[in-house]
Order: sequence, then C-alpha cells, then structure tokens
Amino acid sequence: MQVIAALIAGAMFGAGLTIAQMVDPQKVLDFLDVAGMAKGTWDPTLLMVFIGALPTMFLAYQLRELRLSKPALAAFYSVPQRSDIDARLVGGSVVFGIGWGLLGVCPGPAVTALALAGSHLADVGLFVAAMLAGIVLSWLLAHTRDAADTASTGSAGSQA
Repeated sequence: MQVIAALIAGAMFGAGLTIAQMVDPQKVLDFLDVAGMAKGTWDPTLLMVFIGALPTMFLAYQLRELRLSKPALAAFYSVPQRSDIDARLVGGSVVFGIGWGLLGVCPGPAVTALALAGSHLADVGLFVAAMLAGIVLSWLLAHTRDAADTASTGSAGSQA
C-alpha cells in the first residue's frame, strides 16, 4: 500500500510541477532574473507557486501536530531532528543554487521533464545523469567518512 501511495503522491507532484510550468527551464530562469523587473521581462508566476505552497504546508504540519499521532501508512513521522548548519548543508545548497540559476532546472522538475523534454531530451537526460552521479558520489563519500570514523574510534578504543 505504501508503494501505491508513493506512486500517487509522485504523480500528483509531477502534475503540479507541470501545471505550474516548473518543468520549463526558461520559465524558472525568467523568475530568477530579478534584473528583468526594470525591463518588464521578470516572470513572478513561480513566486505564486511558492506563496501557495506555504499555507498549504503550514496547515498540513499543524494537522500532524494536533490530530495524527502517526501517519496512516507508516509507523512514525520522519521529521528531521537536526537544526545545525554544517559544511555539507551549505555546500549542497550552493551547488543546488548554482545549478538552478544556470540551468533553470532542479531535481524534481528534471525527472518530470524527462517525459516532456521533446527535442531537449539529451540536455535533460544529461542533467538527470549528472544529478544521479552526484547522489551516488555523495552517498559514497558519506559512507567512506562513516567507515573511517568508525575505524578510528574502534582503533583508539582498543589502545586505551
């Protein structure tokens, strides 16, 4: 049942991205080009998507706090517990921002755009391939670092 719910949620998310035209890189770039305000070329429609998402998510989060002790299809809520800002968070944010600003594409819309890319399929496919390579590289680095930390802690503990 969880897989079916995830597929439905993913399809709804993809439909929302498509309806909001967030799968169109030029639409995103026109929004990010705030210098275009003076020329009349800035496109604020993406801002409306963000503004619409804020109260929706706020209400959903409040409902979770007030009404539901656990999700309908899971044993518990997966809410991040960390609130610190570390180099990994800042680095990831910088890479995301640079990619979004240069290309007008971010991960969710890129996956959705694969179905709609048409003549831009090679470009979108390259972006998705690079994104997946980055995910794998990040995972490998994190696991290598965790293994090194475990090894150093274990060897230090055996010497004491």
